[in-house]
Amino acid sequence: MPSTASRESATTPDATTTATAAPAPQEQPSSKAPAGVGGIATNAGTTAQSTATAATTAVPAASASVAAESAAAATAANTEAAGAATATPESPTQKKSVWREILSKRMGICVVTGFASGMPLFVLINLLSAFLRKEGLDLKVIGAFSLMMIPYTWKFVWAPLVDRYQIFHLGRRKDWIILSQVVLIISISAMGFFDPQQSIGMVALLATVIAFSSATQDIVLDAYRREFLPTHELGLGNAIFVNAYRVAGLVPGGISLIMADYVSWTVVFNFTAACLIPCLILSLFLREQNIAHAPRSLKEAVVEPFREFITRRGVLAALFTVCFVFLYKIGDSMALALATPFYMDLGYNLTTIGIVAKNVGLWSTVIGGLLGGVFMLKLGINRALWIFGFIQLVTILGFVLLAHLGQYGTPSVWLLAVVLIGEYGGGGLGTSAFVAFIAKETNPVYTATQLALLSSFSAVPRTFCNATTGYLVEGLGWENFFILCTALAVPGMLLLFKVAPWNQKDESVAPSA
Repeated sequence: MPSTASRESATTPDATTTATAAPAPQEQPSSKAPAGVGGIATNAGTTAQSTATAATTAVPAASASVAAESAAAATAANTEAAGAATATPESPTQKKSVWREILSKRMGICVVTGFASGMPLFVLINLLSAFLRKEGLDLKVIGAFSLMMIPYTWKFVWAPLVDRYQIFHLGRRKDWIILSQVVLIISISAMGFFDPQQSIGMVALLATVIAFSSATQDIVLDAYRREFLPTHELGLGNAIFVNAYRVAGLVPGGISLIMADYVSWTVVFNFTAACLIPCLILSLFLREQNIAHAPRSLKEAVVEPFREFITRRGVLAALFTVCFVFLYKIGDSMALALATPFYMDLGYNLTTIGIVAKNVGLWSTVIGGLLGGVFMLKLGINRALWIFGFIQLVTILGFVLLAHLGQYGTPSVWLLAVVLIGEYGGGGLGTSAFVAFIAKETNPVYTATQLALLSSFSAVPRTFCNATTGYLVEGLGWENFFILCTALAVPGMLLLFKVAPWNQKDESVAPSA
């Protein structure tokens, strides 16, 4: 992917060539006229050439410098005329279609890196727990392995190291992408060579290494994506990345589990690790982005991201932004926190929940996220936050309807499917706009740290508030609980007046000089 500098050099006339051509008025201009306004360009060029010739013959030799200046002016007139000729309204072939945007190389990179980012997480959530249970470990031990998720919550702590240091000197981002992926492939593969009954400590160590490397990969991939996507493609690119992240769960949470019934765990984990190799190969060919400057010291890498964010936004605006990050998804998140127990309380059996709820939920979220990314190409991020946020809020009311009808018997499975399509589809739309907004709010110089911090902020309130949902349901009942979730989505929408006004143009943050 060519850099901005290379694109400019390809379209800017060479200064040396222009300077050399200036004192040569006797050269004839090209007979080719630019399309569209060729007559104007040719006449302008001819007039300029005539002026140069007249100037050359009318002045004595002692005034040759004056003639040279006139010739230079003629050449400039030719260049200006040609520029005017080409500055016609953009033709339809020059405008990128939506499909060209979706099928572009940048979106392909988002797919592959999203898959690489999601795979390790689902290895820990789905495959590892199945591995431990199949090998006969106690549920308490398996539950204790949830502590391995801590690196995902605290990744902003070492994000400044990612911003500051290079390892192999292949590139500021490329180094960390390659390192994290190599460690992930080795660690996942090694997991299958140990018996949890005999080597639970080694399995726990490998799980911790996978979690830490996966969180580090998330830091650097988020930063790289922010740097190589133009502002108008942040919505689509992030939506594709997030959905590829989700779809990646089908490997360790589906294919690998099925394989475990027929082959050894060693083969299962080696297969799962091998699925990351194409991502590693792509990473070797990624182009590093040109940023104004990287942090010159660890102190600058730690302090400057916070100082720059507050200085750029202002204290009050920065506070509004942080509150918005806290609140925009909280109603939707709380509504889904106890989804499976809710379906069970309505009277649906586990087969219905597995076939209808889980599949409809996954694919509605994926389709909603992709549609959100496409719509943002036309709407922009700010307007998408308003529209998608409203849809995200309203669709929670579908759960209110189910809870109300559930008092009189189990609602129709078709109604359940329709409600879930709305709820998960609306959540996918909201997530696509939300992730794009967070990316837009970061400075490319400090992307890793600022993105890690904002994404951690968005996770913390959901973690703590979701922990209270059981108590809320017990006290309020399902119907009132979902009404509360709908009400909790309102403050995040109101903050849009401050953080993303409807008519404000989406603008990328310029790198600090």
